Amino acid sequence: MSTETLNFQAEVKQLLHLVTHSLYSNKEIFLRELISNASDALDRLRFAALSDANIYENDKDLKIYISFDEKAHTITIRDNGIGMSREEVIANLGTIAKSGTREFLKSLTGDQAKDAHVIGQFGVGFYSSFVVSDKVTVKSRRAGLPVTQGVVWESDGTGEYTIDNIELQNRGTEITLHIKKDDSDFLNNWRLRSIITKYSDHILFPIMMPKTVDDDKKKEKKDGEVEWEMVNRATALWTLPKQDIKEEEYKEFYKHVSHDFEDPLLYSHNRVEGKLEYTTLLYIPARAPFDLWQREHRYGLKLYVERVFIMDDAENLLPSYLRFVRGIVDSKDLPLNVSREILQNNKVIESIKSGVTKRVLDMLDKLAEEDKEKYAKLWETFGEVLKEGPAEDFTNREKIAKLLRFASTYTNSSEQTISLDDYISRMVKDQDKIYYLIAENFTTAENSPLLELFRKKGIEVLLLTDRIDEWLCANLSEYKEKKLQSINKDSLETDKLQDKEEKDKKEESSKTFKDTIKKMQKILDKKVKEVRLSGRLVDAPACLVFEDASPSIHLQKILKAAQQEMPDMPPILEINPDHILVQKLKDESDETSFADLTEILFAEALLTEGGQLQNPIDFVKRLNKWLTH
Repeated sequence: MSTETLNFQAEVKQLLHLVTHSLYSNKEIFLRELISNASDALDRLRFAALSDANIYENDKDLKIYISFDEKAHTITIRDNGIGMSREEVIANLGTIAKSGTREFLKSLTGDQAKDAHVIGQFGVGFYSSFVVSDKVTVKSRRAGLPVTQGVVWESDGTGEYTIDNIELQNRGTEITLHIKKDDSDFLNNWRLRSIITKYSDHILFPIMMPKTVDDDKKKEKKDGEVEWEMVNRATALWTLPKQDIKEEEYKEFYKHVSHDFEDPLLYSHNRVEGKLEYTTLLYIPARAPFDLWQREHRYGLKLYVERVFIMDDAENLLPSYLRFVRGIVDSKDLPLNVSREILQNNKVIESIKSGVTKRVLDMLDKLAEEDKEKYAKLWETFGEVLKEGPAEDFTNREKIAKLLRFASTYTNSSEQTISLDDYISRMVKDQDKIYYLIAENFTTAENSPLLELFRKKGIEVLLLTDRIDEWLCANLSEYKEKKLQSINKDSLETDKLQDKEEKDKKEESSKTFKDTIKKMQKILDKKVKEVRLSGRLVDAPACLVFEDASPSIHLQKILKAAQQEMPDMPPILEINPDHILVQKLKDESDETSFADLTEILFAEALLTEGGQLQNPIDFVKRLNKWLTH
């Protein structure tokens, strides 16, 4: 096949522009990224060889080679890993297959300093080459393919690249960076070695560089002969005793496994011994990955068996609500040829998953106890994901519930800082339930008339405004033997919150308003299930409440936006007999005015709840008419 000139995918062009303009202050990470990619290629070759040893092509000595040529102004990174075919080169270097890429790139601000931090969520890998290069040449051959099916790829990182077939004796990938004049300081033996030691000392495979020799020894050597020496320790970090590992080494290993540019928020290194033997090195990122909410998002830990890499994104090792956790699990009890299919129904994996889940929840609990500021940052980033936990993980429901944070009438702030334990500690005398209100946003929640009785009685209410909150509460019915109770549900027992005088007054009003309620019910017909006097209102004229089985208006809007069919579940309209509008309604003799005010009260209650009027023009006409009658 002859030389082809192809255009980069639009997203690649945008990412290349971003990389070259935003990573200027941290240029040396290009070498870390390329070494990390080379390490992954070697891991994949070794795993593929478990089922087909011929793929080694008589070369089992897996290494990464790094050299530079000061005269040619180049740095070369070579590995003898799995390599790439022509199709794979086009797919891996010319396009980005990650789901959500377009949305991620749209979210960028154009502020280079801010975007430099954000792109760490994405993982730019190979494209970091163009931070220091004005041209990149890649030669690669997929292990197992004939030597005639090597590929050469070349680009200056702008709009297009060329690709051609060449003959390559050795499998693997060789990347040659044509270094920009301004970055010639990287063409230095000491500089390259120091970067490798700083970022890649933990890489499992030997990283080789030409041995430094003095001029006399150079003369003794034959022309072109290079003596290589290992620069890194090539020891699996997680196998070392904790006391021998520096904090900086833990952080750099995180950047290797996650391709993130920032330090992790926290980490935990643990060795389990007993019936099962395995080691975990777990990290909580400081930022959410860009595709955290994408359905196609691959999550999970790197799985090793006795230090042999098996797979990335082993999702069976973590529940979905902990999908933001990064790190590795190294087991001694799994076969080397384990597959994703085998992982799905494996007792060893189930036991490891249980242990890893407990470890992560303990990490989070300890952080919440010891560093509230840091935990607040974590909650802001991953709180909505953790809220999926009670529905998914019944065994750890209480532990997860302890980690949850909410906004509340106690703070009158939209920041979610209140734990369920905080709430319970402030319960008033004889209070036996944890009260909450679900609304579309904080403004709607804090101004809801449903809070009036609770404010009057000094009872705290949690204000829930995340999309997932209704699902959370449906699966978290109690905490520490305290039932969670929605205050916008019909099941709220307002009688228990009222004193004798309030109860007597309501009973008396029920007699005087009996006919009014009957007439209102007839006018509103199918719009409401029932009209009744309210025990929860103090200042507002009316409010809407729902049966326990009915979704709130907030959830109805979410389901409609997702184009899901909604059954007809009309709300209950409660009216406040002490309010002047409701009293006027009782005394209204004109049937048209009575109907107008009834519709107005219903519409106001609907709007207050965050609902939408089917006919807002009709509402305005009725309101204007009633105000001027």
